[in-house]
Amino acid sequence: MPRNIESVCIIDDDLIYINLVSKIIELKKLSESVLVFNNGKEALDFFLQSLQKEENQDVPQVIFLDLNMPIMDGWEFLCEFSKIKNQIGKKIDLYVVSSSIDSRDIERAKSIDIVSDYLTKPIKLGDFERILI
Repeated sequence: MPRNIESVCIIDDDLIYINLVSKIIELKKLSESVLVFNNGKEALDFFLQSLQKEENQDVPQVIFLDLNMPIMDGWEFLCEFSKIKNQIGKKIDLYVVSSSIDSRDIERAKSIDIVSDYLTKPIKLGDFERILI
């Protein structure tokens, strides 16, 4: 049975990647909306604000997180987000998406309990469909 993904979040500073992923999600109708943050701090601020609301309908069900970004990178975001994730009260699947093929990065990401999987850029259409359908 297909999942009904209302919202996907992309946390990445690469505008070309963001546009490509957003277009794939839109064309394939894999989600109703896409939230975009250019660094971990913007995203963390959004999630902290959502904790202040009665209903957190805006909170995405899936997050695609890049590791290398300015201001707050993906590792810092994971550390801070892991402290508040359980307070959100909504199931969120978080995928680390990086161009790094370094086995240390992959193992480190997969060892963090809030990470669903590690995907290497560019993400294949089949991966999007597997995750979002």
